[in-house]
Amino acid sequence: MSAALVAGLLAGYGIAIPVGAVGTYLVLLTARDGLKVGAYAALGVATADGLYALIAVLGGSRLVPIIQPIAVPLRWGSVVILLVLAVHIGITGVRNFRDSAKSDVTRPMAIGPLKAYVSLLGITLLNPTTVIYFAALVLGSEDMAAASGAEHVVFVVAAFAASASWQLFLAGGGAVLGKALTGRRGRLVTALASSGLIAVLAVRLLW
Repeated sequence: MSAALVAGLLAGYGIAIPVGAVGTYLVLLTARDGLKVGAYAALGVATADGLYALIAVLGGSRLVPIIQPIAVPLRWGSVVILLVLAVHIGITGVRNFRDSAKSDVTRPMAIGPLKAYVSLLGITLLNPTTVIYFAALVLGSEDMAAASGAEHVVFVVAAFAASASWQLFLAGGGAVLGKALTGRRGRLVTALASSGLIAVLAVRLLW
């Protein structure tokens, strides 16, 4: 049981720690809209990782041949969604900057907690690398291949917990960043930086 726990934690951190487009968006989303929104978004990412870990232990060798042929279309879908998101963030940031010059009313959250959760869950689920990663770990480990159902549950829960802890850490960093960027110009800079970074990282998914 302890081996499954350690394996799950290592797997969860292994897939979560490299900060790509989703991680960048999570940090800047929290900076813009607050810790509550960021925490829900973080749990959306972790839920996707947990689901893929579950699919890997249930499907095993049957998944890789299914996923590999559609990996490229899924990757393109992820790129398109992220680019649309980048454009939306940039336009919204400029619009809010202009509107705030005409009014002193505090801008409401651009995205609610539940929408943040669903959005990040969906974006993360579009990444075929995650399920292939977990499937390869499960199939490549003799201990996991011979593990019982209870040990598989421990593996999945540990992978989710590891991913969630890292994503919440990123969200916490975004909340700290947000305190320094609450002004009118700061929000504009954050939006444009987020838009640019997500666009660059989305394009890099193609290579």
